[in-house]
Amino acid sequence: MTLAGTRKVTSCRACDGALSIPFCDLGSQPLANTYVNPKDRESVDPVFPLAVGVCEQCKLAQLHYIVDPGAIFQNYAYLSSVSAEWLAHARLFCNAITSRLELSERSFVVEVASNDGYLLRNFVSSGIPCLGIEPAANVAKIAVAAGVPTKVCFFGLGEARALVDERGRTADLVIANNVLAHVPDLHDFLGGLSLLIGETGILSIEVPHLISLVKGAQFDTIYHEHYAYWSLLACERVLAEHELSVFDAEHLSTHGGSLRLYARRASRSLTISPGLLAIRAEEKAAGVNTIDFYSGFEPRVRAIITSFQRYLEKARAEGRRVAAYGAAAKGNTFLNAAGTTAADILAVGDANPLKQGHLLPGSRVPILSPEAMLNLCADDIVILPWNIAGEIRRVLTAKGWSGRFVTGIPTLAIYEGQLDS
Repeated sequence: MTLAGTRKVTSCRACDGALSIPFCDLGSQPLANTYVNPKDRESVDPVFPLAVGVCEQCKLAQLHYIVDPGAIFQNYAYLSSVSAEWLAHARLFCNAITSRLELSERSFVVEVASNDGYLLRNFVSSGIPCLGIEPAANVAKIAVAAGVPTKVCFFGLGEARALVDERGRTADLVIANNVLAHVPDLHDFLGGLSLLIGETGILSIEVPHLISLVKGAQFDTIYHEHYAYWSLLACERVLAEHELSVFDAEHLSTHGGSLRLYARRASRSLTISPGLLAIRAEEKAAGVNTIDFYSGFEPRVRAIITSFQRYLEKARAEGRRVAAYGAAAKGNTFLNAAGTTAADILAVGDANPLKQGHLLPGSRVPILSPEAMLNLCADDIVILPWNIAGEIRRVLTAKGWSGRFVTGIPTLAIYEGQLDS
């Protein structure tokens, strides 16, 4: 199936360089966040090539094939507020940045890709004027109902210009958390961010770190809505194209290892933080600017997939009933890469009501509430969003689960139900 706006990428979207460095090819897969109505159980999912290459010039890792963003984001099933750990992460950031920038009722904060208002609600409660920009109308509706001002649109240079004209000012803070990977037209998006912060504003970006992806063999974070996979090196190079300079950076534990970057207009006097210098040095030592850094990743992926397939074969032979938790996009990449079906996994539990009652794309595993999944009395629960495995283990243990937990990345691991002491 071909969707309008879907195309093969023939050169780097950041610098036009050749995508000549191979990284990871996961074959053809369905869209990871497109959940299936049970009445369509027998239908065939449209699939698209899912392979990542690396630009030989700027070293941006990116998909070779772009699926129309309208097909992915306009009716979106991911809700940020479902995870208690993610809400806490957002709250801590808002408290810290409010103090650092001395934000007040005279300030203006914009979050691009604001989802269900999980983050901006903190500014609303503090009386700090803010606006969310979110392309998924169904998710934006939830934010508005919670009192978070939200505009439904895809963000770019034109939208930034209209917003500045409408408000008669630029923003003091623009937040772009976990959205840079989702942008097909990088220069339109970054041009909009640059315009929106003006001469004095601050841009805060969070991105999963490519080093963490490689070290942890996190291939399941590769799916069609993640068009690019970011190192600090690639971020700084493309931001510079829009007169933006990173002046501070820090490591985060979120999404299996992320970066938080602070940038502002390059023409301003900048003091470079020790944290930024340390991450630059880390990437240089790892060889992010060399071809060798990217080689050898795919064989590790194949070994992880084989290990999980063998686990399922052994569980089947032993008569163990296997369920899963977390109908996350990364879980869909993982299950489809392993060729998993509803014959292997009874059901997947998920707290997101937008997903419950549907089937996972590709594998067709049914999605239930956590309580309904537990009522199946499986022997094992495979935790698909391994990055919040600790939170999931605590929640399910508190609900009475006493069987085994299983995670597949970075290697297959099996845990008893109770928490480690």
